[in-house]
Amino acid sequence: MSVLQSLDHDARKDLTPLKLRAKAAKFAKATIKTQMASFKRFGIWGDWDHPYLTLDPEYEAAQIEVFGEMALQGYIYRGRKPVHWSPSSRTALAEAELEYPEGHVSKSIYAIFRLVSRSSTSGDLLGEFLPNLSLAIWTTTPWTIPANAAVAVNPKLQYAVVEVRELLGDVSITPGDGKKRLGNVLKEQKKPFLIIASDLLSTLEEKWGAKLVVKKTLLGSDLENYKLKSQIFGDSVQWNFSYDICLTCDFKFGFRYIHPIDSRECPVVLGGDYITTESGTGLVHTAPGHGQEDYVTGLKYGLPLLSPVDDDGKFTEEAGRFSGLDVLGDGNVAVIEYLDQYTSLIMVEPYKHKYPYDWRTKKPTIFRATEQWFASVEGFKEAAMDAISKVKWVPSQAENRISAMTSSRSDWCISRQRTWGVPIPVFYHVESKEPLLNEETVDHIKSMFSQKGSDAWWYMRVEDLLPDVYRHKAPEYEKGTDTMDVWFDSGSSWAAVLAKRSGLSFPADLYVEGTDQHRGWFQSSLLTSIATKGKAPYSGVITHGFVLDERGLKMSKSLGNVVDPATVIGGGNKPGEAPSYGADVLRLWVSSVDYTGDVMIGSQVLRQMSDVYRKLRGTLRFLLANLHDWEADNAVPYSDLPVIDQHALFQLENVTIQRFVIVDLSNFYFDAAKDRLYVGGSTSFTRRSCQTVLAAHLLSIARVIAPILPHLAEDVWQHLPFQYTTEDGSIPKFVFESRWPALNERWLAFPDEEIIFWENILELRTEVNKVLEVARTEKLIGSSLEAKVYLHTLDDSLAARLNEMSAAENDADTLHRIFITSQVQILSSLESVQTGDIPYRGEYIIQGKKKIWIGVSRAEGSKCERCWNYSLQVGTFSEHPTLCTRCHNVVGNQPIPALAAVS
Repeated sequence: MSVLQSLDHDARKDLTPLKLRAKAAKFAKATIKTQMASFKRFGIWGDWDHPYLTLDPEYEAAQIEVFGEMALQGYIYRGRKPVHWSPSSRTALAEAELEYPEGHVSKSIYAIFRLVSRSSTSGDLLGEFLPNLSLAIWTTTPWTIPANAAVAVNPKLQYAVVEVRELLGDVSITPGDGKKRLGNVLKEQKKPFLIIASDLLSTLEEKWGAKLVVKKTLLGSDLENYKLKSQIFGDSVQWNFSYDICLTCDFKFGFRYIHPIDSRECPVVLGGDYITTESGTGLVHTAPGHGQEDYVTGLKYGLPLLSPVDDDGKFTEEAGRFSGLDVLGDGNVAVIEYLDQYTSLIMVEPYKHKYPYDWRTKKPTIFRATEQWFASVEGFKEAAMDAISKVKWVPSQAENRISAMTSSRSDWCISRQRTWGVPIPVFYHVESKEPLLNEETVDHIKSMFSQKGSDAWWYMRVEDLLPDVYRHKAPEYEKGTDTMDVWFDSGSSWAAVLAKRSGLSFPADLYVEGTDQHRGWFQSSLLTSIATKGKAPYSGVITHGFVLDERGLKMSKSLGNVVDPATVIGGGNKPGEAPSYGADVLRLWVSSVDYTGDVMIGSQVLRQMSDVYRKLRGTLRFLLANLHDWEADNAVPYSDLPVIDQHALFQLENVTIQRFVIVDLSNFYFDAAKDRLYVGGSTSFTRRSCQTVLAAHLLSIARVIAPILPHLAEDVWQHLPFQYTTEDGSIPKFVFESRWPALNERWLAFPDEEIIFWENILELRTEVNKVLEVARTEKLIGSSLEAKVYLHTLDDSLAARLNEMSAAENDADTLHRIFITSQVQILSSLESVQTGDIPYRGEYIIQGKKKIWIGVSRAEGSKCERCWNYSLQVGTFSEHPTLCTRCHNVVGNQPIPALAAVS
């Protein structure tokens, strides 16, 4: 369709089927190439060197095979029934090829069809109101009135005969203005009576501006046949209920009306639950050639299947005076004006509702009865429903969606009137028009297509396309011109890909697509697979929602709210253009949303994702920088690690990446680790133990983020400052060769009581920081290293652990390192100190129940020039008077750097 839209009128006239197919194939391949490049840039994996294309000969042959199997089992048939027809594309469409844009407005009408009585029995019921009695109908498609064959009522609804007593307001109405016309009816009939649904009386009075007086009520079933046949003639009489006639006499019964355009007599019939009182009048104008429900009702009563509309959506000669008019344009208007002229129109009003549009041309479609090929779903619907229940659907409500759509489907229109696509392999007898379709013909076409592609259907002669057994009859047959529905194309992918490619198996583990595919690919794949293989083509299905802008609105070029992935990744940063974030930020956003529903994206959301990405990248840079001198031989055994390091490894095994990186690592562990990484000496135990933990984190995080952030993960992997060797001795060159991190049961065995204690410590640290911030605001301290923290708790167990940590020989586990202060003192009681000397203090609650008193004062001693900690030992060393004891020992043990020779 895009190819046709790109050509002018003259160019289209010169297109032969083969030329058009060649242009379409060229366009499709170029589009695929562009999309493939985009997918690669997004970091999506795929077998890009061997993609499967529906226009490949092997694929087309597999599709013909599926079609043939369905045909041989009796599931494929040709029939005339109403289908979605696109005048703009000149082809039938499936439901999955339709879209329902917001804002469609139809010209709806209220019209009257005048009743006539064909028997005294009918007259007995409503004779007092004849000949001024009419049926009031409502329709949003006035152009279908020429094809009207009946008026349907709901047998369970109550109807009222109402007299139009008077008009309210102005009745000087001119034809064509879309307002009330009851004034004209009143002029023609002194006492007009209408039949409407009783529940709609007040609504119609207000809408029409008329006083409607109820004269009689009856059920819808009374309007079809108000007496049983046995009450009239007895059970011995033979009746044809389809035509309401007696086969053993000339008597007709029931109610009929005069068609408002061509004066045919048409019956009142019983419809189904589709006739409601939510809108309209409760009586439905029925045109079996222009609606599915109308068609079903028509079959019940043997109504004529009228459809006086051609492929272009114009009335045919069968429509008489309307011939040649566009049914969606001037033809619709002409029908309304005709009804108005002959006082059959009550009201015209705009009606905003959902209406099907062609998904390609973006133009309205119509329902139209045509000869088409159908797949009868009824023959295997039960098996399809059973298969649906055995598939794992994510989210679970997707099962309800596809179940509802499949259970309500009886037929699938699979033929299309266009020359691109895979042809329906059928030959027609030149004279009888009977189709030739059997195992021999299908197998021969499949063989031809596998070698030459489906273009062969257009350039090969009939005698070459027919198998040998029929070749002598070639002059008697002609090739069909219909092609298959694109959803039959895609719905055959399981047969063309899973069943044909090595390394793949049927059924697929998983199908992934949007929620609209419950009526598209998911369903067409299911139906073709059930019909031919008896099982679903997938074990699981994941459905996702659609992308909306930040206000939750559908993206539209006219609204200017489209977020282009190419721009997000790297659009060149032109003036006024949104900044570029790279593919990983876009992927990070995808991983952060609940894909099972519609999701929102925009500049603010992307900025937030960019912040998360930068923090994650900063974390990885910190890990890389502090492992520049790391080797596997430097690793400290787990049992020798400080408790804070063991706890960090426990957290790593329970990681939720975003929170873990930003909160647990950056805000706590890294903060507390910097002192021993930068100050404790390059080969010190505390630094090596920390590096042991950092190396484990670097390797795990890089591999865990790789599926979501492959570019960042690979960047890290290529800059590992040490060699990583797997358990089997291999050295992964790329991050995806390293595989997912194995679970470390030893790290997970961190004692429960320790887990609880460290939860206390982390929350305590947060409360300490609050007090430190108050002291900083009041100018008592600047850096937290200028502070001394005091703690007191009546919880003996907690107090014991805090005392243990404040005096820990292992510098990594000491409280002042965790709080990043110079000193921490645990108070046995508040009376043991002069609390007045502690200017900032207060009582706080941790873990929702434990009270702890926290105080902050200036740190004791002087500031160490090297580590910036305050210590009473600063100034006590003659060699390095500005250093604390730890820094003095580190500096004293460092080798003296060699001096460069000076010439």
